[in-house]
Amino acid sequence: MTTIIVASLLVFLFTTVLTVAGVGAAFIIIPTFFWLGIPITEAMAIALLLNAISMSFASINYIRYRLVNFKTAIPIIILAVFFSPLGAYSTKYFSRNLLILIFVLFLIFAGSMMLFYSPKKKKEVKGSPKREFKTGIGLGIGAGYLGGLLGVGGGNFIVPALVWLGFDPKNASATTAFIVVFASLSGFFGHATLGNINWNLLIFSAVSSIAGALVGSWLMHRKLEAKQVKKIIGIVLYAIAAKMMWGLL
Repeated sequence: MTTIIVASLLVFLFTTVLTVAGVGAAFIIIPTFFWLGIPITEAMAIALLLNAISMSFASINYIRYRLVNFKTAIPIIILAVFFSPLGAYSTKYFSRNLLILIFVLFLIFAGSMMLFYSPKKKKEVKGSPKREFKTGIGLGIGAGYLGGLLGVGGGNFIVPALVWLGFDPKNASATTAFIVVFASLSGFFGHATLGNINWNLLIFSAVSSIAGALVGSWLMHRKLEAKQVKKIIGIVLYAIAAKMMWGLL
């Protein structure tokens, strides 16, 4: 029970901070749960659902402010929802060490995105519909499968691609948040069918995630500086990756 309480408190803290930063918390919740002794497949399953919960709260506001591009989101969602459970199912074919190694590489990628990726608004130069369609297919398949496999929802793969296509960063983030809700839920159900769920931990963590999302949204209205938060997150992710890699060695 002590582990569940500690985990729930950390979920509240991370969700609050990461909502301020504008990103989902799954990628930092998973290694945190793992450190607390929770099996990594269980951690991935719960983190996916918590991701869906927090991004749902964010998406409500994004839709209200008309920041979500549904024409782009819907095709990606359809493919991501299909491939995310496949990614979750694939975890049974990966060894524990290989799964941890893959996640370490993702942490390094996510940390680098937090520290060095600063999207700038491009001129409105739209690619051809054929190019956008192909990119949408690639994003739906790739982000869906990897998101389900790593338990992260795929958002960190989608945002840079949408910005690269010419999306305004705000629209890219909002559209991605909407996509991640469905991709995360799909991945969660994929893990749930394998029995990788600690229901007590899930319930307590879900309550903490909702509370954290509400507090984080309130803090955003107070206009806190998200750039500084992102830098801190990037450093923390590097530190976690280094610790997990050291454990493997």
